[in-house]
Amino acid sequence: MVKIMGKVKITQIKSGIGYPKNQKATLKALGLNKMHASRVVELNGSTEGMVRTVSHLLKVENAD
Repeated sequence: MVKIMGKVKITQIKSGIGYPKNQKATLKALGLNKMHASRVVELNGSTEGMVRTVSHLLKVENAD
């Protein structure tokens, strides 16, 4: 994963079904509850770790 600072747009591209509870909880904490839902979040240490945990379920783009 490329390290991006500032704001990023995260989009859920895969379902959390069949993945561990902690990954489902991470999606919920990021504010993603449906497929193709998007959020713009400020990338800091905590959100970067959360995005890295579920990176296989997300598409991450720079939010300029």
